[in-house]
Amino acid sequence: MENSLKITEIFYSLQGESNTIGLPTVFIRLTGCPLRCSYCDTAYAFTGGERQSIESIIEKVDQYKAKYITVTGGEPLAQVNSHQLMKQLLDKGYIVSLETSGAIDVSLVDDRVVKVMDLKTPASAEMDKNIYQNIEYLSTKDQVKFVIADMADYEWSKSIMQQYDLANRCEVLFSPVMGEMQPRALAENIINDNLAVRFQIQLHKYLWDDAQGK
Repeated sequence: MENSLKITEIFYSLQGESNTIGLPTVFIRLTGCPLRCSYCDTAYAFTGGERQSIESIIEKVDQYKAKYITVTGGEPLAQVNSHQLMKQLLDKGYIVSLETSGAIDVSLVDDRVVKVMDLKTPASAEMDKNIYQNIEYLSTKDQVKFVIADMADYEWSKSIMQQYDLANRCEVLFSPVMGEMQPRALAENIINDNLAVRFQIQLHKYLWDDAQGK
C-alpha cells in the first residue's frame, strides 16, 4: 500500500519523557526496529503491527483534538514513509516530536520536527550503532537523551557531551534505566558535577507501571 506505515498502536496519554513531560500527547508507535538494546521496554513493537494509510492515521490522531504528537517506535525512521507522516501532521499545525535511536540518518527529517535522539550508551549493547554525524543536524529545539544504567554509562555520557559540545547545541537529557540505576544516585551525580542537563524519569512508569503510558 502506497503512503502507508506499519503501526503497532496509536494512543493518547501524558508525555512520559523529554522536555514536554506531563503534557497530553498522541503517540503514534511505528512497528520495527533494527536495534536490540539490553534495556528495551517496547520489544512488543519489533514485529506485527497493522499497515495503515497515512490518511487513516491522521484521521485517528485528529479525533483526540490534541496539540502534541509523538512519533515513536520501535525506530520510526526505519520506515521511510514516516517522513511524509510527520510532514503532513506539521502542515496541519500539530507540534510533532520524533523519538529516534540516532542509528539512522536524520538529515531528511523536516526541520520543524523536534528530534529526541537517544544516543546509545555502553550498557545498551548497541553503542556501535550510533551515527555521530547526526549531531550536526540538531538545533536548539532538539534533544539528545542518554539512558544510563550504571556509572560507566554516566562517565561515557559526560565525555560525549564534552566531545560534541552538546549543551551548547541542544538540550541534553539524562534518564536512569529503571531497576538498574537509582534515580536519586543519578540526580546527585548531576548536581555534584554541575552538569547542564535535564534529569528525567519515565513518568508513565510511575503513574501506570508500564512502558506505554496508557
